Amino acid sequence: MGLNLLLLVAMVATNILSLYHLSSTRSPTPSSTTPADVPDHLLHQLHTIRATISHLTRLRSSSSSSSAAASAPPPELLLYSRIAPIASSCSDHPDLLHRYMNYTPFAACPRDDAGAVAEALILRGCHPLPRRRCFSPTAPKVPASLPSDPFHAALPDAAVLWPLSAACRSFSCLPPALGFDPKIEATRFLSARSVLDLPLTQLLNLARSAGAAPIRLGLDVGGGTGTLAVQLRRMANATVLTTTLDLGAPYSEAAALRGVVPLHAPLQQRFPVQDGVLDLVRTGHAVNRWIPGPALEFLLYDADRVLRPGGLLWMDHFFCRAGDLDAVYVPMIGHLGYRRIKWTVASKTDAGGLKNGEVYLTALLQKPLPASSTAVKASSS
Repeated sequence: MGLNLLLLVAMVATNILSLYHLSSTRSPTPSSTTPADVPDHLLHQLHTIRATISHLTRLRSSSSSSSAAASAPPPELLLYSRIAPIASSCSDHPDLLHRYMNYTPFAACPRDDAGAVAEALILRGCHPLPRRRCFSPTAPKVPASLPSDPFHAALPDAAVLWPLSAACRSFSCLPPALGFDPKIEATRFLSARSVLDLPLTQLLNLARSAGAAPIRLGLDVGGGTGTLAVQLRRMANATVLTTTLDLGAPYSEAAALRGVVPLHAPLQQRFPVQDGVLDLVRTGHAVNRWIPGPALEFLLYDADRVLRPGGLLWMDHFFCRAGDLDAVYVPMIGHLGYRRIKWTVASKTDAGGLKNGEVYLTALLQKPLPASSTAVKASSS
């Protein structure tokens, strides 16, 4: 920017001096062909300015070439971009993208901050990430056997590749409230502690009475360590995928150790599921008022896309400001045209809820059946 300004000033000065020279030159008479003499000081100034312009131009060209060389993409990124598209948001963060793709092919992937860089890109909309031709780092000590009980007293620490900079490198020192205490997780979704809770026995009964049973396939959005997937597998032999991000704690690894499939995907990403095949989609605490309105609306319509006709959308403990519930979120949810099976609103009584005047909403909603199916069902009854 400074270099361009200097060039501009120099060029303007040259033009001004040239005009001055032309205006101060005597007009030749028909009888005289000798040009007027140019003052020496003016010639000296013109030569100085022209030399400065030439020097600045050379500096500009060399600076541009050096900056281009510094930001040149890694060879692996260039190669991959020829064989597969890269999400447009990735190009908005070239520094992170270059760090992620800067590795030695056919060798070990970088160990230091690969996970942090990957999640930083994912959270910025760069998903799916480009593939890499390197070997992902794995835990140094593989356990002889993995627990068959998903709520085993202690998940094996050796099965996790803990970040080098992590202060805690054991499941035992992770906060229990985050889903890493097997005793707490073993009781989740089994009983109601408040009117907002929906125990799985009640969920299955409601699904049966609404004609939405059986629940065989599901998706738990922001499902943490996969507890819902484990409980529904035990109670209904259902297969539930769990979307999760690690964000400083091994949520994905914990879910996998419990024998359920974690999908490493952000909330703004299209669900990697075929249209109209799921019986249940649940959104947990991760889906709340902090998500921008358009992003939440896209998420709800993507849930509609993957649900089969008659499938269930379970919004579990969604929280927002009390005034926004009727003004913003009830109309947004209402646009889906789903039938309300359960709709419960209660105050959020923790410190943040009281300070911000927030409420919880737990809703169980059913996707409409096609008109033809409804007519057939009515005639058969």
